[in-house]
Formats: sequence, C-alpha cells, structure tokens
Amino acid sequence: MAIEHGTYPYQLQKTGASSVDINRKNLDEAVDQGIISSQQSEALFQFLADKAESRPRFIFTHVLYYLGGLIAIGAMTLFMNLAWESFGGAGIFFIALAYAGVGLKLTHHFQQRELPIPAGLCATFVVCLTPLAIYGLQQWLGVWPDDSVYRDYHRYIQWHWLFMELGTLAVGVLVAWKYKYPFLIMPIALTLWYLTMDLTSVLTGGEMTWELRALVSLYSGLLVIGIAFWVDIRSRHTADYAFWLYLFGVVAFWGGLSAQESDSELSKFLYFCINLLMIGVGVLLVRRVFVIFGALGSCGYLGYLASNVFQDSVLFPVMLTAIGLGIIYLGVLWQRHEKAISQTVRARMPMALQELLESKDR
Repeated sequence: MAIEHGTYPYQLQKTGASSVDINRKNLDEAVDQGIISSQQSEALFQFLADKAESRPRFIFTHVLYYLGGLIAIGAMTLFMNLAWESFGGAGIFFIALAYAGVGLKLTHHFQQRELPIPAGLCATFVVCLTPLAIYGLQQWLGVWPDDSVYRDYHRYIQWHWLFMELGTLAVGVLVAWKYKYPFLIMPIALTLWYLTMDLTSVLTGGEMTWELRALVSLYSGLLVIGIAFWVDIRSRHTADYAFWLYLFGVVAFWGGLSAQESDSELSKFLYFCINLLMIGVGVLLVRRVFVIFGALGSCGYLGYLASNVFQDSVLFPVMLTAIGLGIIYLGVLWQRHEKAISQTVRARMPMALQELLESKDR
C-alpha cells in the first residue's frame, strides 16, 4: 500500500495483496464509514509518515541529501585533479585524514539527531577517502611503484591498486559494522568489482584480453551476487544491506555474459534462457535489477532473431504477438492464484529463505 503524506507516497506491502494508493481523503472516508475513528486515522497517518521519513524517497529533501553527498564523494574520487599532487604524499595523507575526521564528526552529529540518510552519506564519504589516504601514504613512504597518479585509480586496471582496495574493504567493513547504514555497502561493492579486475591483472602478468575480461566480469559478478544473497538472508529482519551488492553483481555478471562471443545458435538461445531466469529470480527476490537486465537481454535476443534469423519471415511477428498475449494471459492466471501458488512453493523452501521472502511482502 502507498500512504500519501501530502503528495509523497510511503511504500508498504502486504502478502497476497496488490498495491493500493491511500491518501488522507481515503482515511477520512474510512472515518465517515465508521471503520476507524478520527483519532485512529490521525495516529495511523502520523505513524506511517514517521516510519517512512527515514527511507530514501524521491522528495526534494532527499534529492538534496544525495546530491550533496555524491558531489562531496565525487570530489575526492572521480573528479580529483592533478593539482592535488603538488601537496605531496604526506600532504595528501593528512588532508584525507582531516576530511575523514570531519566526515565522522558529521556522521555522529546526524546520527544523534536521528537523520539516517545524511549520516549514512557522511559515513560513506569517509570510506571513499580510504584509497586517497593509502595512496598518499605510499607516496610519502616512497613505495609507490610507478608514475601513475590517484586520478587513474577509477580509470585503469593496475596491480598496485590492490593495497588501496584491500584497505578500503577493511575500512568499509569496519565503518559499516559500526554505523550499519545500507548506503555504506556501495563503496564496498564497487571496490570488490575493482579488486577482481586488478587481481586478474596480477595473475596474468598484465596481459588481459577482451575475452578474459568478460569471463572475469561474469564470474566475479556471480560471486558478488552470491555474497549479496547471503547478506540478504542475514539482514532479512533489518535494513536492505544487499541492494548495492546485487546492483554491481548483476551489472558485472550480465555485462560479462553479454560480451561473450559465440557463433552458435544454441549458445545464443541459452543466453536468452539465462536472461529469462534472471527475470524470474528478480521477481522471486523482489530485486528489480535482475528484471531490468534480464528484460534487456531477452529483448536483445528477440531483436537478433528478427533482424538475422527470421528477417524474411512473415510469421515471426505473428508468433511474437501470440507469445506476448500468452504471457499477458499467464499474468492474469498468476494474479488469480498467486496466493495459493506462493504458499505452496514457499512451504517447500528453507526457513531462512521463507523469512526473507516474507520480509519483502511487508
């Protein structure tokens, strides 16, 4: 159900029910019909508004939070320029520590005032400063191996980024354990992705072909998806800590899968089946990222069939239309029997997975 406070919806869901839009007018109508009292209506409205206040939503306040946070993070990562090299290793190291101190102070400040979104953004800012601090320390100690600079960290694959990545993972896990804000998983997931590519560079002596990169992306994506599922299970009663892991895992896996070269029609059909499976997994776990990329891959395969295999076939569009209408009818049947099917299927699942899926329905 979506409860509107003013013009902003608050998302709630209930097992076996479709989404329903409810606003103040609906609550007033419930009061007029004697379903609830006016005091209950006001208390319920305020309760849902307070519960939704700390959740990320597309409202102006939250847009300002994320815009400011991402600008600050980007300034110390993607948009770092060569002028900073003039500070030298020691200067960069201590400046990064000073920024981190400010970030931790702000995190603590916002946390005390029960403002989780700005607190989480400031804590994430601290984690994102870690590779800069380690880079400065290595430069200061004279152990930096070549003439590359910090701004290359987000652009190129190099073996010596490993120290920065391992340090970032350590600090990220520590800060996430301390503050427990879901957005803190974002730099951890991104660093895991970087780490797999740089480790491959180490193992291959720097010789990375396009095919090898695609394979590394595919298998590292599967690994991160597995970690995301484990985190999802472990955090099923708390916040959504798995979102960013799923996002980077699916992007890496799907990108590596789509980059595979094949002249076999069977392998292309298997690609289509894997994308359909991704859609199913996305629906089951209530993770849209699987559905989006699965749909892109499925449409890509159908486009390939239309333009290459059945380009001169009159019946191909007719068949696709019939399949599309059949899927719509399947959706109608699913809507009618969703509750019974879901209960039967979930009853056969492990208890932890049952609890995870039930938590998605609330």
